[in-house]
Amino acid sequence: MKSFKIALAQFSPYVGDIESNVQKMIEQANNAKKQNAEIVVFPELSIIGYPAEDLLLRPSLTKRTAKAFEQLATIKDIVLVFGFVHLTEDGQRHNAAAVMKDGQVLGIYNKQNLPNYSIFDEKRYFSEGHQHLVFEYLGHKFGVLICEDVWSLNTVQQLAQLNVETVLVLNSSPYEVGKPQHRVITLKELAKQLHINLVYVNQVGGQDDLIFDGTSFVINHNGDVALQAPSFKEELFFADYVIENKAYQVLEAAPVLDTMAEIYQGLVIATRDYVQRSGFPGVILGLSGGIDSALTLAIAVDAIGADKVQAVMMPYTYTSQISVEDATEQAKRMGVTFGIAEIHPIVNSFMQTLFPFFGNSPADATEENLQARARGTLLMGLSNKFGNLVLSTGNKSELAVGYCTLYGDMVGGFAVLKDVYKTIVFELAKYRNSISETPVIPERVITRPPSAELRPDQKDQDSLPPYDVLDAILYAYIEEDQSQDDIIAKGFNKEIVEKVIKLVDRNEYKRRQGCIGPRISSRAFSRERRYPIVNGWKAGV
Repeated sequence: MKSFKIALAQFSPYVGDIESNVQKMIEQANNAKKQNAEIVVFPELSIIGYPAEDLLLRPSLTKRTAKAFEQLATIKDIVLVFGFVHLTEDGQRHNAAAVMKDGQVLGIYNKQNLPNYSIFDEKRYFSEGHQHLVFEYLGHKFGVLICEDVWSLNTVQQLAQLNVETVLVLNSSPYEVGKPQHRVITLKELAKQLHINLVYVNQVGGQDDLIFDGTSFVINHNGDVALQAPSFKEELFFADYVIENKAYQVLEAAPVLDTMAEIYQGLVIATRDYVQRSGFPGVILGLSGGIDSALTLAIAVDAIGADKVQAVMMPYTYTSQISVEDATEQAKRMGVTFGIAEIHPIVNSFMQTLFPFFGNSPADATEENLQARARGTLLMGLSNKFGNLVLSTGNKSELAVGYCTLYGDMVGGFAVLKDVYKTIVFELAKYRNSISETPVIPERVITRPPSAELRPDQKDQDSLPPYDVLDAILYAYIEEDQSQDDIIAKGFNKEIVEKVIKLVDRNEYKRRQGCIGPRISSRAFSRERRYPIVNGWKAGV
């Protein structure tokens, strides 16, 4: 037995692009060798990326995987531990990990616990494994687990009973607020309880609506965190096992991000990867002078650079001069391409065309929606002409209650704030300003009352409860799945709760037609929250 060094490849795979993923893995393995690492560990399903969804059903996957193995076999003098899709001779498909050295596969582990809740749908694609994998190297006994396995106490106990010293855990664990800290706290206790070392390697980067934070770590058998990698950073990290101490050398941990920094960085990396990997040259958004579009613009610039961001102000009769000034000022501060497109003639033309149908009917939300749809049409026209992706700017609070216009402000290909409540939008704006020498978002945008500016002197609070009240009710109903009666019992006004829940339920059809956006909560408007659009469920208990 001797001391050794292990490399954690906090890796950002491009889902489906096996060739580029393998090339990156080869580069990282060679870099690990240069740092004298004896083992390099990659995340779950690192060859194809996670989640690959129905790409996993493609008949050619087996051939492509075999070719990937051939390429990885060229790496010598270091043990590779990586994730792949294992198709057995009897036709079963497994979420698996391979241990390879000098081109020889030393062992294969099939994931035993397949998550099938929230965003996970692994039982659609994979069969369960039933055997543990233990291998000895450098006089040290290693076990292998994959993501969900480490959260099954029974599975880890069985592995620990095989006298393993270090468990290598391959993960593609999506981000949500507070989850990086939860992983460390929980697995510290597990390491102490079972007296095992844990090497936890997590994927990083954005994939459709999911964010992977990385935040890989190594925990010694006494519960000490030996290595804590930073969040949202693709890089190799190293841990030294010291034989004299029978533990991994404790290094200074990367600073833990506060909540707003964590969310902001997650939204930036999600936006960057979605735009770049989708092949768009840049993005375009409507900059209204309000806080949602202001924050979206800041995230976009931080994600892909000011030179690839275009902002358009589209004023109408009810747009305040303050809004025009603030939008213009922010665009100037951030150095983006900016233009102003008046929508008076477009909206007036709509009204003239519709007058024979509308007659003298009193104005209502219809006229407001025409303004929003005129703006949406202009943005899509500019997108079509120049190829830039339209970023939708609505937040979770608005989407929840339908305070948005279908085919209007909801148009776009990526909704950056889709899973961000309005109260958090304000905090994120303050955070973004705090990390710049000069605030990028004008202070007035943050402090003045929010308004859609679709009618005279309009304020959001004319139609909605105060956002702190609204968001608290929404969180209880959406994230916590509490009933109407339960929420009222917490002390909220009965009429307000009934109104909010009615709006949430009634606007499911809108959300189904909206674009995707990055998930930061445990219950986003995505694959983990599925309600029938047409249903007869009565609110209450």
